[in-house]
Amino acid sequence: MRRQKVSIIGVGRVGENVAYLSTVLGLGDIYLFGRHKEGLEPAKAKAIDLKQMAVLMGKDINVQGISYDVEGFEHLSNSSVVVITAGIPRRSGMGREELLQENINILKKFTEAIKRYAPDSVVLVVSNPVDILTYVTIRLTGFHHRRVIGMAGVLDSSRFKNYVKDFINVSFADIRSLVMGTHGDLMVPVMSHSFIGDKPLEEVLSAKEIDSVIEATRLGGGKIVGLMGTSAYYAPAASVVLMLEAIINDRGRVLPCSAYLDGEVAKHYEARGICIGVPVVLGREGIKDYELISLSGYEKREFLKSVNSIKELTEMAKGLISN
Repeated sequence: MRRQKVSIIGVGRVGENVAYLSTVLGLGDIYLFGRHKEGLEPAKAKAIDLKQMAVLMGKDINVQGISYDVEGFEHLSNSSVVVITAGIPRRSGMGREELLQENINILKKFTEAIKRYAPDSVVLVVSNPVDILTYVTIRLTGFHHRRVIGMAGVLDSSRFKNYVKDFINVSFADIRSLVMGTHGDLMVPVMSHSFIGDKPLEEVLSAKEIDSVIEATRLGGGKIVGLMGTSAYYAPAASVVLMLEAIINDRGRVLPCSAYLDGEVAKHYEARGICIGVPVVLGREGIKDYELISLSGYEKREFLKSVNSIKELTEMAKGLISN
């Protein structure tokens, strides 16, 4: 039986940790794609290191590094999943449109390569702004939208759990949380679908504690940037690998992801033609199904704020793609 193949574009901190965790779990053959820098080839070096680790751990998988600006993207062929982590962060003085334009330009060469060499793959987008770049990836690849998925809600929901744990000493396994909407300040921690054991979270924590959890969740990524000067990478990588495992092993797991909404799903969530965080069922072909959950009046209003924010940036992205 042919092993699954996972290709990771971008070997920065998130990309290398996705590769590390995928190797530890033995999810399949791992191909790392990165640029050579000043005569150095970090993708190749990290692949050699990871392959030697796989030997020590008894994982019979292949790990290979490719400097794509020298060797091209032919090694994307037969990829089951392609993970895009490459992109630039927002720099001081950079406007949203400039950041979006630069990341769209970066995405174009990757999506062209994916279309050519991995036309049957599922694509996971990690680069930010993730909701918009997931939409852009769908447009540039021409793939069915169920095969292009953004990583956001899994990470935000894990941060939510982390802050709930500050107030109650129970296992993380017994805390169920859901964060929807955009991956940013307008994300929506959904209290009506968050539980500790079988009890609704709102019956366990006080209103003040819940407000604290919501604020901490929304500011969780920014706190790390403020302390370290750069974005998080361990938890984002683990979030990607959770999605990867569900896809590779056809698990049918319900996870919150940035997904394109149309048809019945768009009607239910009152959000059409954009990518936004909602709970979906992940399997080998990507999104197997969408979970249509009911939101409280307050949650719906907060979710629609996310929708309007994403619509604005999506319209901007459409113009930049055309240009």
